[in-house]
Amino acid sequence: MDVKRLGILRELAERGSVGAVADAIKITPSAVSQQLKTLEREVGYVLVEPAGRGVALTEAGRALARTATEIATAIERAEGSWREFMAQPAGRVTLTTFPTGGEMLLPGVLGRMAERADVELECSDVEVSGDYAELTTDHDVVVSDSPATSATWHERALQVVPLMTEPLDVAMPEDHPLAGRRSLSPRDVATQTWIGVPQGQPFDQVLEQVVAATGEPARVVQRFTNNGVVEAMVAAGHGLAILPRFTTREHGYGIATVPLTGIRARREISALLRPDRFERPSVRLVLQALKDEARAVAEAHAVV
Repeated sequence: MDVKRLGILRELAERGSVGAVADAIKITPSAVSQQLKTLEREVGYVLVEPAGRGVALTEAGRALARTATEIATAIERAEGSWREFMAQPAGRVTLTTFPTGGEMLLPGVLGRMAERADVELECSDVEVSGDYAELTTDHDVVVSDSPATSATWHERALQVVPLMTEPLDVAMPEDHPLAGRRSLSPRDVATQTWIGVPQGQPFDQVLEQVVAATGEPARVVQRFTNNGVVEAMVAAGHGLAILPRFTTREHGYGIATVPLTGIRARREISALLRPDRFERPSVRLVLQALKDEARAVAEAHAVV
């Protein structure tokens, strides 16, 4: 079996369409189909079948795609071992993160990586409305703020590297009657007006817990994806919000934050990546910088 053709099958399993695979590896869709037909002749099984307007993997195709992932992982591990023998980690590593994760971690991570001129770290940020797993096809490292692991992560055998747990607090105007409290219970905030985020995101799931704990429906008057907009709305007195403790601007911005107790008010921040990419020494170096910076951020915000 040809390793490159196995790689094309794996890309189809993860990207879902011949066109997406063609775009990713910079060949024509007909060339992708031809390579898959050649692979079918090599293995003696039908790997792809029509599905609607596209195609889908057969049971044999899914099994061989899993094998392709194992082969790619073994190749990366072998190449990583060779690089470790011959030289220090080197090469280009791409990383993408949700915006507040970038604000919180990337300045320090890039500072830590500045001493390693042999590793080029290229960073970006993205607003994620779906599953972070989709981003691992195009990036070496994906920093996620999902509240828990996804079934898709297990299906794709993604490597999950925990970085930190960040508390989520209740944000309000500095002159709000609740601003002087040391902590708040769900009952304390159940009848408040809220500035929310898109439904299903970690902050919104905290509001869902408030509703479940009190039986009171949450009155969300506006929803925004950008935390800066949420902060401005809160400071102007349009409602309370659930915001992350380490990156929310408080004093000087007209906002006070108070911890929320009695429910799970936090988000788990992790790095996701394909198992083969996890074997690259340069990627491991970036992961270590992420872990070190996450630890430093958490310690800087620890309550003494």
